[in-house]
Amino acid sequence: MAKKYDFLFKLLLIGDSGVGKTCLIIRFAEDNFNSTYISTIGIDFKVKTVEVEGKKVKLQVWDTAGQERFKTITTAYYRGAMGIILVYDITDDKSFENIQNWMKSIKENASAGVCRMLLGNKCDIEAKRKISKETGEKLARDHGIRFFETSAKSSINVEESFMALARDILQKMGKKSAMGGREMQLNTTEKKASKCSLV
Repeated sequence: MAKKYDFLFKLLLIGDSGVGKTCLIIRFAEDNFNSTYISTIGIDFKVKTVEVEGKKVKLQVWDTAGQERFKTITTAYYRGAMGIILVYDITDDKSFENIQNWMKSIKENASAGVCRMLLGNKCDIEAKRKISKETGEKLARDHGIRFFETSAKSSINVEESFMALARDILQKMGKKSAMGGREMQLNTTEKKASKCSLV
Protein backbone atom coordinates (compact mmCIF):
# COMPACT_ATOMS: atom_id res chain seq x y z
CA MET A 1 0.00 0.00 0.00
CA ALA A 2 1.36 3.40 -0.99
CA LYS A 3 1.63 6.00 1.71
CA LYS A 4 -1.16 8.58 1.55
CA TYR A 5 1.16 11.39 2.61
CA ASP A 6 4.68 12.73 2.02
CA PHE A 7 5.47 13.81 5.57
CA LEU A 8 4.22 13.17 9.09
CA PHE A 9 4.55 16.05 11.56
CA LYS A 10 3.90 15.66 15.24
CA LEU A 11 2.50 18.86 16.75
CA LEU A 12 1.94 19.46 20.44
CA LEU A 13 -0.43 21.93 22.12
CA ILE A 14 0.55 23.07 25.60
CA GLY A 15 -0.77 25.65 28.03
CA ASP A 16 -2.81 25.95 31.19
CA SER A 17 -5.97 23.96 31.81
CA GLY A 18 -9.07 25.61 30.34
CA VAL A 19 -7.39 27.79 27.70
CA GLY A 20 -9.12 25.90 24.90
CA LYS A 21 -6.45 23.52 23.58
CA THR A 22 -8.92 20.68 22.97
CA CYS A 23 -11.43 23.02 21.31
CA LEU A 24 -8.72 24.34 18.96
CA ILE A 25 -7.73 20.83 17.92
CA ILE A 26 -11.33 19.73 17.35
CA ARG A 27 -12.04 22.90 15.36
CA PHE A 28 -8.97 22.28 13.21
CA ALA A 29 -9.31 18.50 12.74
CA GLU A 30 -13.10 18.19 12.58
CA ASP A 31 -14.33 21.77 12.05
CA ASN A 32 -16.53 21.37 15.08
CA PHE A 33 -17.04 23.18 18.40
CA ASN A 34 -18.38 21.87 21.68
CA SER A 35 -19.04 24.39 24.43
CA THR A 36 -19.25 21.65 27.08
CA TYR A 37 -15.89 21.74 28.80
CA ILE A 38 -14.32 18.44 29.78
CA SER A 39 -10.76 18.44 31.06
CA THR A 40 -8.34 16.37 29.02
CA ILE A 41 -6.96 13.54 31.10
CA GLY A 42 -3.38 12.79 30.22
CA ILE A 43 -3.02 12.94 26.47
CA ASP A 44 -5.05 12.59 23.29
CA PHE A 45 -4.46 13.28 19.60
CA LYS A 46 -6.23 13.98 16.32
CA VAL A 47 -4.97 13.55 12.79
CA LYS A 48 -5.54 15.71 9.73
CA THR A 49 -3.86 15.53 6.33
CA VAL A 50 -3.31 18.88 4.67
CA GLU A 51 -1.55 20.14 1.57
CA VAL A 52 1.46 22.37 2.23
CA GLU A 53 3.40 23.78 -0.72
CA GLY A 54 2.33 20.93 -2.97
CA LYS A 55 3.17 18.22 -0.41
CA LYS A 56 0.70 16.05 1.47
CA VAL A 57 1.43 16.47 5.16
CA LYS A 58 -0.19 14.34 7.83
CA LEU A 59 -0.45 16.37 11.02
CA GLN A 60 -0.67 14.39 14.22
CA VAL A 61 -1.87 16.98 16.74
CA TRP A 62 -1.35 16.02 20.39
CA ASP A 63 -3.55 17.52 23.07
CA THR A 64 -2.04 17.66 26.56
CA ALA A 65 -3.60 18.07 29.97
CA GLY A 66 -2.76 21.47 31.42
CA GLN A 67 -3.00 20.39 35.05
CA GLU A 68 0.20 20.11 37.03
CA ARG A 69 -0.48 16.54 38.10
CA PHE A 70 -0.19 15.37 34.49
CA LYS A 71 3.07 17.22 33.95
CA THR A 72 5.11 14.02 34.19
CA ILE A 73 3.04 12.32 31.51
CA THR A 74 3.24 15.21 29.10
CA THR A 75 7.01 15.78 29.29
CA ALA A 76 7.52 12.46 27.49
CA TYR A 77 5.43 13.74 24.58
CA TYR A 78 7.74 16.67 23.90
CA ARG A 79 10.21 14.20 22.43
CA GLY A 80 9.79 13.94 18.71
CA ALA A 81 7.45 16.95 18.50
CA MET A 82 8.33 18.99 15.43
CA GLY A 83 6.06 21.89 16.29
CA ILE A 84 4.80 23.15 19.65
CA ILE A 85 1.87 25.52 20.03
CA LEU A 86 1.67 27.47 23.29
CA VAL A 87 -1.86 28.53 24.13
CA TYR A 88 -3.17 31.11 26.59
CA ASP A 89 -6.64 32.56 27.16
CA ILE A 90 -6.90 36.32 26.41
CA THR A 91 -9.43 36.63 29.26
CA ASP A 92 -7.14 35.02 31.83
CA ASP A 93 -4.00 36.85 33.10
CA LYS A 94 -2.63 33.77 34.84
CA SER A 95 -2.67 31.62 31.71
CA PHE A 96 -0.63 34.33 29.95
CA GLU A 97 1.88 34.67 32.81
CA ASN A 98 2.36 30.90 32.80
CA ILE A 99 3.50 30.93 29.16
CA GLN A 100 7.00 31.67 30.49
CA ASN A 101 6.87 28.41 32.51
CA TRP A 102 5.71 26.50 29.44
CA MET A 103 8.58 28.05 27.44
CA LYS A 104 10.97 26.78 30.11
CA SER A 105 9.36 23.34 29.88
CA ILE A 106 9.98 23.30 26.09
CA LYS A 107 13.60 24.23 26.64
CA GLU A 108 14.03 21.39 29.14
CA ASN A 109 12.12 18.67 27.29
CA ALA A 110 11.85 19.34 23.57
CA SER A 111 14.38 18.96 20.76
CA ALA A 112 16.63 21.96 20.20
CA GLY A 113 15.24 24.33 17.57
CA VAL A 114 11.70 22.89 17.58
CA CYS A 115 9.27 25.21 15.77
CA ARG A 116 7.13 27.10 18.26
CA MET A 117 4.07 29.32 18.00
CA LEU A 118 2.04 31.40 20.46
CA LEU A 119 -1.76 31.53 20.34
CA GLY A 120 -3.99 33.90 22.30
CA ASN A 121 -7.26 31.97 22.29
CA LYS A 122 -10.89 33.06 22.90
CA CYS A 123 -10.52 36.33 20.98
CA ASP A 124 -14.28 36.23 20.38
CA ILE A 125 -14.81 37.24 24.05
CA GLU A 126 -13.65 40.82 23.51
CA ALA A 127 -15.67 42.18 26.45
CA LYS A 128 -13.69 40.07 28.94
CA ARG A 129 -10.28 40.62 27.33
CA LYS A 130 -7.43 41.09 29.85
CA ILE A 131 -4.42 40.57 27.59
CA SER A 132 -4.09 42.99 24.69
CA LYS A 133 -3.11 41.76 21.26
CA GLU A 134 0.01 43.97 21.45
CA THR A 135 1.09 42.25 24.69
CA GLY A 136 0.80 38.83 23.04
CA GLU A 137 2.67 40.07 19.95
CA LYS A 138 5.47 41.44 22.11
CA LEU A 139 5.94 38.16 23.98
CA ALA A 140 6.07 36.25 20.67
CA ARG A 141 8.56 38.79 19.28
CA ASP A 142 10.76 38.44 22.38
CA HIS A 143 10.96 34.70 21.74
CA GLY A 144 11.25 35.05 17.96
CA ILE A 145 8.11 33.05 17.21
CA ARG A 146 4.86 33.51 15.30
CA PHE A 147 1.74 34.79 17.01
CA PHE A 148 -1.98 34.50 16.26
CA GLU A 149 -5.12 35.39 18.17
CA THR A 150 -7.62 32.61 17.68
CA SER A 151 -11.15 31.59 18.51
CA ALA A 152 -12.09 27.93 18.38
CA LYS A 153 -15.72 28.97 18.83
CA SER A 154 -15.85 31.47 15.95
CA SER A 155 -13.23 29.60 13.89
CA ILE A 156 -10.92 32.64 13.74
CA ASN A 157 -7.32 31.94 12.63
CA VAL A 158 -7.46 28.27 13.68
CA GLU A 159 -6.78 26.78 10.24
CA GLU A 160 -4.35 29.63 9.45
CA SER A 161 -2.22 29.10 12.56
CA PHE A 162 -1.87 25.32 12.13
CA MET A 163 -1.07 25.73 8.44
CA ALA A 164 1.54 28.43 9.18
CA LEU A 165 3.29 26.11 11.63
CA ALA A 166 3.20 23.21 9.15
CA ARG A 167 4.74 25.51 6.50
CA ASP A 168 7.46 26.62 8.92
CA ILE A 169 8.40 23.02 9.68
CA LEU A 170 8.41 22.05 6.00
CA GLN A 171 10.58 25.03 5.04
CA LYS A 172 12.96 24.28 7.89
CA MET A 173 13.27 20.67 6.71
CA GLY A 174 13.89 21.91 3.17
CA LYS A 175 16.73 24.12 4.39
CA LYS A 176 18.19 21.20 6.34
CA SER A 177 18.08 18.79 3.40
CA ALA A 178 19.61 21.46 1.16
CA MET A 179 22.49 21.57 3.65
CA GLY A 180 23.08 17.90 3.02
CA GLY A 181 21.04 16.39 5.85
CA ARG A 182 19.26 13.37 4.39
CA GLU A 183 17.42 12.70 7.64
CA MET A 184 13.93 14.16 7.31
CA GLN A 185 13.06 14.03 10.98
CA LEU A 186 14.39 16.96 12.98
CA ASN A 187 17.75 16.09 14.44
CA THR A 188 17.43 16.02 18.20
CA THR A 189 21.14 16.46 18.71
CA GLU A 190 21.19 19.70 16.77
CA LYS A 191 22.55 22.29 19.13
CA LYS A 192 22.48 25.41 16.99
CA ALA A 193 19.11 24.87 15.34
CA SER A 194 17.51 28.15 14.44
CA LYS A 195 14.13 29.06 15.87
CA CYS A 196 11.28 29.45 13.40
CA SER A 197 11.37 33.13 12.70
CA LEU A 198 8.58 35.65 12.48
CA VAL A 199 7.36 36.47 8.99
